[in-house]
Amino acid sequence: MTRIHLAPPLQEGSEIALPEEAFRHLVQVLRLREGESFIAFCGDGAEYEATLTAVAKRSATLRLGARRDVDRESPLQLTLAQCVSKGDRMDYTLQKAVELGAQRILPLLSSRSVVKLDGERWEKKLEHWRGIVVSACEQSGRTRIPEVAAPLALDRWLPACEENGLRLTLDPLASQGLATLPEVRSATLLIGPEGGLSDAEIRQAAQAGFQGLRVGPRVLRTETAGVAVLAALQARFGDWA
Repeated sequence: MTRIHLAPPLQEGSEIALPEEAFRHLVQVLRLREGESFIAFCGDGAEYEATLTAVAKRSATLRLGARRDVDRESPLQLTLAQCVSKGDRMDYTLQKAVELGAQRILPLLSSRSVVKLDGERWEKKLEHWRGIVVSACEQSGRTRIPEVAAPLALDRWLPACEENGLRLTLDPLASQGLATLPEVRSATLLIGPEGGLSDAEIRQAAQAGFQGLRVGPRVLRTETAGVAVLAALQARFGDWA
């Protein structure tokens, strides 16, 4: 059944106007009509069966059914610290990270990042990324929305990094592979931009407690690396195990 994110709070039995974006998707694209149902959620860990009670040319009203608490979160706490990549590469990474269960995404700006924006455009980009994350939750069945932090310079974030658990970054020369990782319940994965992390950034990451991880002899693109390793971590320690 179609799932739609609505702004909180939601309350069982309430009747509310369908927001404009949801109206376009449900009524204009999917052609839902009065009396038809879909799933609504607001990110608090619950779902509601919602029914369209009235549909007009430019608006619609819905009624929320019973609240159902649903837990589809991974027991493995995953944070993806992703250096910002260009265009739809970043969108792809965000979408797949949500599908793979990441609870937090940290967009970072490194010395080799090719994306250069001013403050106002970063705000718009962040709003766009958060929309990608919400859409991925709608598709994947998640009932809690992963955090997408505001972009931060890598050299500012590393010294102040407070992420819990294992800290990993990819290194083709590392002695440690996925099979030799210790049992973990929480991990932060740092992924560089298109040109990779600089030598100075690799040293700074090591000083911040990030361990090198080898994932084979081939070089992975920035939009592939995080997705591949998140999947591998879920397979070893998460809800794929």
